[in-house]
Amino acid sequence: MLWILRFSWFFSAAMLMIVLSPSLQSFPPAEAIRSSHLDWYLRLPTSQFSIPDPFSFRKADVFRNADECGFSDPNITGVCNPSLVHVAITLDVEYLRGSIAAVHSILQHSRCPESIFFHFLVSENNLATLVRSTFPELKFKVYYFDPAKVRNLISSSVRQALEQPLNYARNYLADLLEPCVRRVIYLDSDLVVVDDITKLWNTSLGSRTIGAPEYCHANFTKYFTARFWSNFRLSGTFRGRKPCYFNTGVMVIDLVKWRRSGYTKRIERWMEIQKSDRIYELGSLPPFLLVFAGHVAPIEHRWNQHGLGGDNLEGLTV
Repeated sequence: MLWILRFSWFFSAAMLMIVLSPSLQSFPPAEAIRSSHLDWYLRLPTSQFSIPDPFSFRKADVFRNADECGFSDPNITGVCNPSLVHVAITLDVEYLRGSIAAVHSILQHSRCPESIFFHFLVSENNLATLVRSTFPELKFKVYYFDPAKVRNLISSSVRQALEQPLNYARNYLADLLEPCVRRVIYLDSDLVVVDDITKLWNTSLGSRTIGAPEYCHANFTKYFTARFWSNFRLSGTFRGRKPCYFNTGVMVIDLVKWRRSGYTKRIERWMEIQKSDRIYELGSLPPFLLVFAGHVAPIEHRWNQHGLGGDNLEGLTV
């Protein structure tokens, strides 16, 4: 009788593990997320699943943070309204929670969240409905970025995640966004904003095309291969410049200057060279360094707390 009780307990525990563990279910969340039937997956009631719907978010509060903002005028809500602050973020099913958290943090800490217009870059369909259900009053537009546009330009990287086409969508903001959008803040989808983003928006870029926090103490040479530095035709691109590392996760971009100087084509050219000469090991960052390092408007480091958990001065982990 004792062995029957022990077996009954073991069987109950095993069944509980199967119910609670996503890796032991018949359809893991990762497979459901990547399913081509995403639209079907979003529409079904959560109660029909044995696990919580990973795309179900509670409707966010409507933030009214200052009386003097003058709430949204339905007659001037277009993207070309000159009073808008433009923010671009990628939306990807792999990092969707991060993107939703980023949007929420921007609205929560903005003095006038009514003035923020979001430009979402996607390579998946049906995400606009989810954004609207989570932020009913959000000003936004979704732009489809075709992965085929960069697939033949992307080279292998140290991490597979860096090879995803959507990582390169920021290179094409000047083409994707309406010509009337003259400036945009680009933010990675894995951050939280804890101050009024309008302060960042108002940062002067002077004669520069992009602004970002720089880290001139970093060893800049390590971002490129020995083959690059030994080829004076390639490494000569930095001649006359004082290049510093900067992180592309937080950037202010003057789209007028970008379009005028054709920076998208310049970045693509370096990606083509990388395919044949292997001049760096990382993903989408080095082409930005090649084009802009030494020509960046420095932005206060508080806007990108880069390297949390490490020592940015000596490069030591803590």
